[in-house]
Formats: sequence, structure tokens, C-alpha cells
Amino acid sequence: MPSSFDLRSRGRAAGLHLLISLAVAGLAAVLVFGLWYPGPYRQLAGGQALFFLVTGVDVVIGPLLTFAIFDRVKSWKHLRRDLAVIGLLQIAALVYGLNTVYIARPVAMVFEVDRFRLVIANDVYTVELPKAPPEYRELPLTGPWLLAARTPTAGAERNDALFKGVEGTDVGLRPLFWQSYDLSRAAVLKRARPAGQLLLHYAAQAADLRQRLLDMHAEEATAVFLPVVARSDFVVILDKTGSVLGYLPLDGFF
Repeated sequence: MPSSFDLRSRGRAAGLHLLISLAVAGLAAVLVFGLWYPGPYRQLAGGQALFFLVTGVDVVIGPLLTFAIFDRVKSWKHLRRDLAVIGLLQIAALVYGLNTVYIARPVAMVFEVDRFRLVIANDVYTVELPKAPPEYRELPLTGPWLLAARTPTAGAERNDALFKGVEGTDVGLRPLFWQSYDLSRAAVLKRARPAGQLLLHYAAQAADLRQRLLDMHAEEATAVFLPVVARSDFVVILDKTGSVLGYLPLDGFF
């Protein structure tokens, strides 16, 4: 084997690069899952899959490129330049990936009429942020708010809500209609259905669902649910006061 292809030295260099890449990805994971996609939102908003997609490619490609270019026959100056280019490309890819994750982060879980809607940052009708209640005019960086969408007033506002809804901008996406969740608890409980209906509808999964309800401290006799409009099918489990207890990966529209 030619001396320029020293498998051992290339493997060491690629292995070290892999360890560094994994450490950086670990720090990024703390940011993403600790702040932007806390708890169940990594599944509700698809954050886990998105993060591993954008960082996984970065973590793999960098060490592979290092393995390909690392050659002790090269001068240290030449080798250092090659490694610096790879590092810069990785940093650029990571920044781009994290920006993608950032703009797709969940910012609100909003009750709308008879369901909850998970609102992500780039779906917010941002032109209305100045018209939102003062506490909701800056989108959160540390996990989504729990909110409700008020009913549009009769006349021009209701017509505007109807037309924008047809265009795909529902009231839950519009800061103009955001309000404290506490103001809609009665409406939430009026629309919610008993959790027992989930057990009947998903009879084959009943034992597992009962255990999940126990894990989230939900009493089967009093817990209720509503469907969630999110990246995939989920329902939100609520107690008798309307407080959120947790989420289950089920289709609640039945």
C-alpha cells in the first residue's frame, strides 16, 4: 500500500473529527431540545427528526472528508488549510441547519373552537404581532405558549377571519386573536370528549393507553381529550379543570 495512503493515520484523524463533531452536535441538541422543542414538542413539531436530519449529515460528511483528504505526505500548511475548509463547510452547514430548526420551532399550542393547533414560528401571521396582547408580541424562544384563539367579532372581523381561513390562515395562526388559555377553559371543557372514548375507539391499544394515562396522572373517569392539528396525529389529554396533562399519538378526529 502506498505510503501516501496511511489507513491508520487517516482513521485516527477521521475518528478525532467525528468525536469533535459529535460534541458540537450534543451542544446543539441541548439548545434545540432544551429550549426550542421541550418535552413532547420534539415529536409534536417533528423537531427530533428534523434535528437528526440536519445534524446527522453534518456529523457524517465532515469525518468522511477528513478521511479522504488526510495525507501525511502533504505539508502541514497544506493539510491545515484543507482541514480548515472542511471545518468551515461544516460550521456553515450546521448554522444553516439550526436556522431551519429555529424557524420551524413551535411557538404556541392554541385552542381553536373544537381542537388544538400547534403553531410553528414560520406559520405565524407576523404582520399582526403588533396587534396581539402585549405579552404575545415577541415569539418565545423557550418553548411554546399555551393559548386560545378568541371568537372573531361580528361584521368585518368575522368576514376577514373567514376569508383568511379559506386561504389557509386560521385564527390560531393570527396573533390578533390570541388570548390567555384561562379565558377559554370553559369552552375547552365544553368541546372535549371523555378519554374513555379513546379506549373504545382504539380497543386494541387499550392496555397501553391506560398505562400512558396513568403515567401522566390522568384519571380515566374524569380525563377528557381534544384532537391536535400538528405534524402528525396527536390528541391532548386534559383533566377536569382543562389543564393539559399530556399528549398521545392518536388521531382524535372520529
